[in-house]
This record gives sequence, structure tokens and C-alpha cells, in this order.
Amino acid sequence: MLNCVAMTSQTHDSARAERARRSEYSHFEHKLRDRWCQLRDEAREALTRSENEAYAEIAGRVSDLEDQSLADLLVDVNLAEVTRDVQEIRAVEHALRRIALGTYGICVSCGQPIERERLEAYPIANRCAACQRAYEHGHASRPTPRL
Repeated sequence: MLNCVAMTSQTHDSARAERARRSEYSHFEHKLRDRWCQLRDEAREALTRSENEAYAEIAGRVSDLEDQSLADLLVDVNLAEVTRDVQEIRAVEHALRRIALGTYGICVSCGQPIERERLEAYPIANRCAACQRAYEHGHASRPTPRL
């Protein structure tokens, strides 16, 4: 009988902890959904701006190589903005999936909780600060050789 009582108590404690965790992460879910909407709007604006400043139109107005370089740069900047926004949208969607699965706030590398301060500053974080430093150190790109 004692084991049954202990098991029931553990089950209730687990359920209580799960409800508390879900409640705590609803703040992050709202924050992530707001960011997703903001990114979607930014990407949409950049694409609209890109359509309005079509490369062929910009290139048709250039009169020398310097103008051509500027036209190329403007197109590249627009594309880079959209690419950055799409990458962050994917990261936000991944974080929302982790919330739904109950794994949000758990480091994918060590399995320990991610610091709340880190999640507040960077809600899409999937590693604790220590594991992120180790990851960046191990995956740092080498400088490109120059002439």
C-alpha cells in the first residue's frame, strides 16, 4: 500500500511540475509567436521592396561599373534580409515545436535546463550558455585566406 501511495504522490508531483512548466513557458510561446509575425511581415516587406526594385530595372538605369556594383549590392542586401528572416522564422517554429513537445528550455547538448535569463534574451536558444560556447568554439570558421 505504501508503494501505491508513493507512486500516486510522484504522479501528482510530476503533473503539478508539468503544469507549472507549461504555464511558465506560455510567456515564451507568446513572445515567439509575436516574433514570428514580425519576421513574416519583415520578409514580406523585403520581398515587396525587391519586386519594386527589380534587378533588371536597377541594372537598366546604371551607366557605369560603379553603378552596376551598387545595383548588385542592393539586390544582395535584399536577398540577405529575406534569407536571415526565413532562417529565424524556422528557428522560431522549431522553438514552438519544442514547447508543444515539452522539451523547450532543455539543452539539446547536455539535457540540463537552459538559463531563464538566456531564454528571455534569446527565446530560440536550444543550448545552455556553456554548451553554446563549446559549440561555437568547436564550429568556429577559419578566416578566409587573403592575398
